[in-house]
Amino acid sequence: MSGTTTAISRKAADVPVSGAGARRPGRDVSRWTVLVVLCASLLLVAVDATVLHVAVPAVSEDLRPGSIELLWIVDTYPLVCASLLILFGTLGDKIGTRRVLLFGYALFAAASAVAAYAATPAVLIGARGLLGVGGAMIMPATLSILRQVFPDRRERALAVGIWSAVAAVGAAVGPLVGGALLEHFWWGSVFLINIPLMAAGLPVGRWLLPESATGSDGPWDVLGAGMAALGLFGVILGVKQAGGGEVLTPLCWLPLLTGAVLIALFVRRQQRRPHPLIDFGTLTRAAFGTSVGCIVLTVLALVGLALIAAQYLQLVLGLSPLETGLRLLPLSVAAIAAGLLGSRLLALLGPRLMVALGFVVTALAVLCLTGVGEHDRPGLLIGAFVLLGFGLETTLFGCYESMLSEAPPGQSGGAAAVGETAYQLGAGIGIALLGSVMNAAYGPGVRSAAHRLGLPGTTGADASHSLGEAYEVAGHLGGGPGEALRSAARSSFVTGLHVTLLVSACLLLLGALAALRLPRRMESTGSAARCGASHGAAHGGAEKCERAPHDRPRRSGHPLSRGVTGS
Repeated sequence: MSGTTTAISRKAADVPVSGAGARRPGRDVSRWTVLVVLCASLLLVAVDATVLHVAVPAVSEDLRPGSIELLWIVDTYPLVCASLLILFGTLGDKIGTRRVLLFGYALFAAASAVAAYAATPAVLIGARGLLGVGGAMIMPATLSILRQVFPDRRERALAVGIWSAVAAVGAAVGPLVGGALLEHFWWGSVFLINIPLMAAGLPVGRWLLPESATGSDGPWDVLGAGMAALGLFGVILGVKQAGGGEVLTPLCWLPLLTGAVLIALFVRRQQRRPHPLIDFGTLTRAAFGTSVGCIVLTVLALVGLALIAAQYLQLVLGLSPLETGLRLLPLSVAAIAAGLLGSRLLALLGPRLMVALGFVVTALAVLCLTGVGEHDRPGLLIGAFVLLGFGLETTLFGCYESMLSEAPPGQSGGAAAVGETAYQLGAGIGIALLGSVMNAAYGPGVRSAAHRLGLPGTTGADASHSLGEAYEVAGHLGGGPGEALRSAARSSFVTGLHVTLLVSACLLLLGALAALRLPRRMESTGSAARCGASHGAAHGGAEKCERAPHDRPRRSGHPLSRGVTGS
C-alpha cells in the first residue's frame, strides 16, 4: 500500500504483552509474516469444518453408527466450537492470545489423532468435540492478534481481506481435500493431515507470534464464561433441532429455553461487573452492534439456501457430487477476489456504502436464481454464483473490519469471539428458518399430487418430507405412478426453492437497510497508531493506547473525517 505506517505498526514484535507493556526482545518479525502464520491456522480450522462431509458414507460403513450418532459425528464440531468462542476469546484477552492459540494447536493435533483412529462412534464424537474446543481457541485468537499487529486501519483492512479470503478457500476446498484423500486412503486420513501442520505451528507460532493481554483489569469471570458457553450450546442445539423439523419436541424447546435464560443471566451479570468479559456498552455502539447484526442477517439468509442449492444441483439436475462442487466453484473464486479487493473497496466506498451494496448485490444474485427450473441453465447459475460470492464476501468483509476497528484493542479477543458467534448463530437460524420455508412450500404440492394419484396417505406424507425421500417412495412404486410422483416432487421442490429465494432476498434487503447505521467513512488509523506515534514505542505508548478511550468518527474538518488520506 502507498501509505506509511507509524512506529508501532512496523513490527509485529511491538505489540504489548501482559503486564506493563513490555516488548518481546529479539524478534524482528514483519507483521505480514505474522499474517501468514495466522492464515495457515485459520485454513486448517476452516477445512476441518467441511472435510468430513464427503467421508460420512465411509464412516457409516466402517463404524456402523446409528442415525443419532451419525448426526452427532457431523454436528459436534461446529456445535462445541460455536459454544466456546466467547469463553476462549475473552480468556485470550486475559492471559494472552498467543498462549491460547498455541494450546489450541496442541489440542487440535491430539484430537485429530484420536479421531483418525477412532474405533467406535462414541470415540469419534468425543474427538470431534475436542476438535471443536481447539477450533474455538484458534479462531478468535487469529482475529485478535491480527487486530493487535495491524493498528493502522488501511493495512488492517487488507489483512482482514486476506484472512476472510483464506476462510473462503478453506470452506471450499474441504470437501475436495476429503474426496482426494478418500480416493487413496481410509476415512481417518481426513484428520491425519492436521497433525504435522499443527505440530509445526507450535514452534513457529511461539517464535513469531506476538503476545498481548490485559490481565491487570480484574479477575477473569469463570462463572460468567461458563454461563455463556452453556447458554450458547443450548440455543444452538435447539436451533439445530428446529432446523431438523423437531420444532415442537422437548429436544428443541427445552435446550432453547434453557440457553436463552442462561444468556440473559450472563448479560445481566456482565452489566453489573466492574471488569466484564464483554463490554456490552461496545455492542450498543452503532458500528459494532450493526456489524454483528449484519453478520447474522448475511449468514442467516444464505447458509440454509446453500444446502438447498446443493440438493437442487444433485437431485433436480442430477449432477454428481464432484460436478456439484465444480458448479459451486465460481462462488468461492468470486468470494476470494472480493476478499482481496476488500481493502480498496472499503477505502473508496466507506463501511456504510460497501456493506449496503454488498447486501444489494447478494440480493440481486438470489433473485437471478429464481430463473432456474427443472432443466439445467449453466450460464445463469454461474453468473448468479459469481455475484453471490462477490456480494457475500464484500458484506462480511465490511462487517468484520468495522467490528474489529470499533472494538478497543484490549478487548479484541472478545470482539472477535462475538463476531464468530454471530456467524454460527446466523448459520443455525438460517438452516432452521429457510428449511422451514422450503418444507412449507414443498410439502403441500407433494401431498396433493399423491392424493390425485390415489396413493395412501402415509405414502404422500413420507414423500413430502424431502425430495430424496420422494425419490425413494417413487422407486418403490415404479411404473407410471412412481414417475408421476417423481415429477410432481421435482416440480414442488423447484417451487419451494423459488419461495425460499424470495424470502432470502427480503432478508438481504433488510440487511442493506440496517447497514445504513454504519459509519460513512473509515479512519485511516486507530488510536493505537496515533498514540504510538505520539509517545513512541520505547516509552510504552502502545500501553497508554490500550487504556485510552476508543476513537469515534470525527465530525470536524480534519482530513480523517472525510475518509482515507494518503501519506
